[in-house]
Amino acid sequence: MLNSLPHKWSYLFRNPDVDPLRSLDDFSRNFTEHRKRLAERLQNPRIQQISFRTLRHFKATTEYHRTKDILHIMRMLGHRNIENTLVYTHLVDFHDDEFVRKTARTADEASALVESGFDYVTEIDGVRLFRKRK
Repeated sequence: MLNSLPHKWSYLFRNPDVDPLRSLDDFSRNFTEHRKRLAERLQNPRIQQISFRTLRHFKATTEYHRTKDILHIMRMLGHRNIENTLVYTHLVDFHDDEFVRKTARTADEASALVESGFDYVTEIDGVRLFRKRK
């Protein structure tokens, strides 16, 4: 929904190159103003509840769903303790576990699939099976 709104530059809230010396308070105030206007424009008061921490939780959760690698998430968030990471990573039951499936008969075909993001699953009757989330 945010991307569908008209914007003057590629940054979501403000172009940092225009005013590189702005303070964190200015950024926070700017974020709050834009969030309030967006909530009014879309007539959705729940947008007012979105914070940077909300976005951090969302990114950690979706990245965990994509990779299933809690250590990757821990490094991504910059945590030293896995317990902190578990607070941010909500183990949500996503029902959209749909995959694109491909097969490979040769090593070159298998290599091309791995390079394009497919994961090896198993081999049946000399045919290697790969999958990638949609």
